[in-house]
This record gives sequence, C-alpha cells and structure tokens, in this order.
Amino acid sequence: MAPSRIFFKWTNYVPVLSWVVYLLHYWITSDLWLIPMGAGLIGSVLAAVHHAEIIAHRVGQPFGTLVLAIAVTVIEVALIVSLMFAGGDEGLARDTVFAAVMIILNGMVGLCLLIGGLRYKVQSFELEGVRSTLPVLVSISALTLILPNYTVSPPGPEYNHAQLLFVGIVTLVLYGTFIVVQNIRNRDFFLSASEQKEEDEAAAHRPSKREMTISLVLLLVCLVAVVLIAKALSPGLEQLVRTLNAPPSLVGVVIAFIVLLPESIAAVRSARNNHLQKALNLSLGSALASIGLTIPTVSAVSIITGMPLALGIDIKSTMLFFLTLLVLAVGLSTGKTTIMQGVVLLVLFAVYLFTIIVP
Repeated sequence: MAPSRIFFKWTNYVPVLSWVVYLLHYWITSDLWLIPMGAGLIGSVLAAVHHAEIIAHRVGQPFGTLVLAIAVTVIEVALIVSLMFAGGDEGLARDTVFAAVMIILNGMVGLCLLIGGLRYKVQSFELEGVRSTLPVLVSISALTLILPNYTVSPPGPEYNHAQLLFVGIVTLVLYGTFIVVQNIRNRDFFLSASEQKEEDEAAAHRPSKREMTISLVLLLVCLVAVVLIAKALSPGLEQLVRTLNAPPSLVGVVIAFIVLLPESIAAVRSARNNHLQKALNLSLGSALASIGLTIPTVSAVSIITGMPLALGIDIKSTMLFFLTLLVLAVGLSTGKTTIMQGVVLLVLFAVYLFTIIVP
C-alpha cells in the first residue's frame, strides 16, 4: 500500500523544525537543549525513511529497495562516524551493527510473532523466502563480526586494510545477490498471495513525479539534518554514558534503536494485520542491510581516514548470536508461527540487554 498522505504532510515540516532546533543550539547552551535536539534527530530519521519509501514506491523494485536501504545506511553510518570522530570507542561500528542485528532478530521478529500469535493464534509465511535469507545473513554476520577474532594480521578483533577491502567487497556481493533474488529472480518466494495482490494494486497507484521530487528534496534535507544533529549530540551522549557509568556498547544500542524505529513500527503493524510475510521481509531485510551496507561503508571510511575499527564480537555475544540463529532456524522451519517462538526470541532479547548493563 502507498504511504499515508497524512503522514506525508507532517513529514514535510519535520526537516524544517529539525534544522531550526539544530541552528538554535549555537545560541542555547543549556544541557536541557539536548532533549529537543534528540527529538529532532528521531523526527528526522522517521521523516527520512518515510520519504525514501515514497521514492521507492515510485521507482519500483528492485531500485526501490535499494533507495530505502541506502537511506537507512546513510543515517546509521552518519551517526557512527560522527561519534567516532568525536572520540568514540573504536568498536562503536561493531556494537551498533551487532545491536541492530539483535534488536531485529530478537526484538522486532519476536514482537511481531508474539502480537500476531496473540491475535490470530497461528500465522503462515512463505518458507522459501526465509530459507533464502537466513544463509546470507549467517554468512555476512560471520564474515564481519566473528572471523576478525581469528585472523592474525593484525591480531585481535580487527582486519587490516586488505582484509577490510576484501570482506567489504564480498559482503556487497552477497547483499547484492540477495536483492536480485528477492526482487527479480525469485520474487514470489517473498510474497504471499494476498500481498502479491496488494503489490499489484499499489503499483497502479504510484506517487506522482511531483510527490517523488518533493520527497527527494526533503530526504536530502533530512539526511543532512541527521548528520549535523548527530555530530552536535555526540559529546553530550558520550558524557551521559560516562556519567551513568554504562558500558560503551550502550551507545551502539541507542543508535540502533533510533535507526530501526521506522522499520520496527512498520513490521509490527504488518504482523498485527496478519501480513507476517511482509513483517519478516522488513525485519530480515533490515538486518541484512544493516550489516551488508553499513560494514563496507564504515570500512571504507576507516581505510580512507585511518581511524581504528574493531569488528569482532566477544565470546558472550557470539554465543547469544548463534543461539538466536538456532532459534530462528528451528522456529521458522515449518512456515507457521505461534506465540511460543515470539516469547523465546523476546526472552533472548531481554538477556542481550541485561548482559550489556550487567556484563
């Protein structure tokens, strides 16, 4: 279905308000001004993703998927790089990407399965789509978040420049292949019969060129606002984490929550409307885009600027990650879900958050 025109109207004003809030921070030095700036950041993220959806709906697939994925990646990379330049931890990119994956696979998917199960008892989805997605997700995750721990040049959870370049290219190849399979070669694997009908109806009511042009301009305005506000918020966020005596990885969790907010809302809404296939497409596709595009981009920034970049996750995170993948592989192996799979995934998500705060 085409994005709501009402929602489209209020997102026209959010970028302007975000810019006003950003410019006023040069004159307002109170720490309390961080609150409206944070609201402006979240509003800009929501507006940016919405305008990317308008453009994606106009240009169609597979380019629409790429537009949306690139927009989300720009937001995520902007937040990560802003904090890295502000003196953030060298593992910030790793923490953010891993947090995004855990939020999606445990939090987002778990909530979708729980809400759908409570309302419909049993929900169905196209099994071939999940079977096509999970191997790519496992491969990209292992190459970017686990393998760095076992390379010896250099030792530690890092890749050298040659390794970063190679893994970045391989990751892009895997993600690009997935996009082709999902949107061209085997599109029917990712659409149920009812969703195929809705897609056909939506294609007949695409936004006009004028709407797309407006959305393109506002998307650029939003993305620049996100970059600037993130840069301005970086010192305050780092200071808040130090004041709370919280682990540095909590910053990555906060960034991931902000970036994934729009997709999370859309996925839960789809599950609530008994469109589990669409909810899984949004969730698993977001996880793939978060790793498949963010890691290569941040790697390129690291190579160009010389900033240190630690990618390997620790043993605790590795165990939780593989436990999550095992639960997903088994729980989604029949093409049907109940509240049971949702509860298990949400419990694992709670464990992940708890072990960040109490390691």
